[in-house]
Amino acid sequence: MDETSQKIIDAAMALVRDKGYVATTTKEIARVAGVNECTLFRKFESKKDIVLQGANQAGWRANVTPEIFENVEWDLEADLKMFMGAYIDRMTPDFVNLSIGLRAPQLYEETKELIMKVPQAFLRTFTDYLNKMCAMGKIPEKDFEALALTVFSATFGYTFLNASFGKELTEIEKDRYINESVQMFVKGIDP
Repeated sequence: MDETSQKIIDAAMALVRDKGYVATTTKEIARVAGVNECTLFRKFESKKDIVLQGANQAGWRANVTPEIFENVEWDLEADLKMFMGAYIDRMTPDFVNLSIGLRAPQLYEETKELIMKVPQAFLRTFTDYLNKMCAMGKIPEKDFEALALTVFSATFGYTFLNASFGKELTEIEKDRYINESVQMFVKGIDP
């Protein structure tokens, strides 16, 4: 990838993040990238091509992979905090907004697999963790797939609402939210 192509991708992804895919034009991408619109079309077939190439770059995806959840202590409370915190720290408002922009109907068939990698990493890893905790005798048998989805939904919900509304909706900071949520989950899983 040459420098000009990367500038075009970065401009396009920032605009999709800030304005959405439909509202982003090739003229605007070229302007933000500091290139002529003709240069843009020499490097890429279309706006869609630019955005799809950007969506495939690691720098334009939140780094939510199973590896970020490896530092477990095999203590339910500590590990819940780690899972939720690791996700929230990486899924910044910029990544949430970009993810929303990548869900435009014109792109969704091509981007949904990339977008789904984030929740899949959390859900698979956390479900496996809960199953191992049960096998160790540390928590009772439950529907761990449903519990993982519940924890992920609460974590995603906080992240999404924070990205959408900031402090206008709530003043509750990340650490307070995680601590209170974890207490509720721990008491519900292991009363």
